[in-house]
Amino acid sequence: MTTPQTAPEISPKAQAFRDGMSRLGAAVNIVTTDGPAGRHGLTVSAVCSVTDTPPTLLVCINKSSHAHNAFVENKVLCVNVLSPSHEELSRAFARWTGEDRFAKTEWHSNGTGAPVLADAAVAFDCRIVECQTRGTHTVFFCEVMATELAEGNTDGLVWFSRRFHPLEAS
Repeated sequence: MTTPQTAPEISPKAQAFRDGMSRLGAAVNIVTTDGPAGRHGLTVSAVCSVTDTPPTLLVCINKSSHAHNAFVENKVLCVNVLSPSHEELSRAFARWTGEDRFAKTEWHSNGTGAPVLADAAVAFDCRIVECQTRGTHTVFFCEVMATELAEGNTDGLVWFSRRFHPLEAS
């Protein structure tokens, strides 16, 4: 018989930080990769721009994530920015592992081979140019090789106060 695992206790300072971060709205993204380590993806809100010369994004992924090592080994990723219609897909990529999640919708690939969500609000196809470890996460610096904007799909999906919220473009 196995004993259920309990979440590790965190310090009051760490809990206060988590609570504070829940009030910092962030775009919801599905970050994907494909290559020698296989096809993987997960829901990520820790994405931001670094510079436009060369176009570079920063993506943070927990080292304990099932897909973490695949991103390191494949050295490519695609940041698929989600719209409100993708909430269920976002939940699937946040919880599940395996290929089933990719079967839920249409995907294609651009130059890097990382899966691109066919109807993403925008997709940034990237090669990983640098990785830095800080605490529980790896920070990936990603040079954008291609940007794919969806026509007519300009609304956004954000994570704020531990819930999804739609954003209207107009």
